[in-house]
Amino acid sequence: MRYLTEPFLIGALRRGRSVEQFLGPVGSPERPGVRYVEIRAARTAYEVYVHAVEDVGDESFLDLDVFPPFDQDAEEEDFGLLLGAAEAPEDALILAEAGTGAVRGRWVNQGVVQDEYGDFVRAGRPCGTSPDGHPWPDPRTGP
Repeated sequence: MRYLTEPFLIGALRRGRSVEQFLGPVGSPERPGVRYVEIRAARTAYEVYVHAVEDVGDESFLDLDVFPPFDQDAEEEDFGLLLGAAEAPEDALILAEAGTGAVRGRWVNQGVVQDEYGDFVRAGRPCGTSPDGHPWPDPRTGP
């Protein structure tokens, strides 16, 4: 089972584990990119980051963490754009979902977002829906 149920999602965050969600394509056919959102446990809060990177991968190169930032001028893209922080994991999820269009039932453990990207690549990089038929969040959602 790839996606975390809500109790496992909240539990992972409370144990200090990051969770992520692949948000799909951004950019244009001439300059493709992809987005994903991450919630990280910090010392006293849960931080929400959105990442936009160039879509430079293939079936054997899926490590989104090393892809170049989509916006070359944005210094914060080295670590993602901080959307905000919340004291409780439930509030961080609400912040992430409101700020990016993420969906509660599509969160995965840290690192599994690469598998989501791999499915996207193998499916031919669909622009309207994910490979399993779920619509991509609107990239205009959030900052």
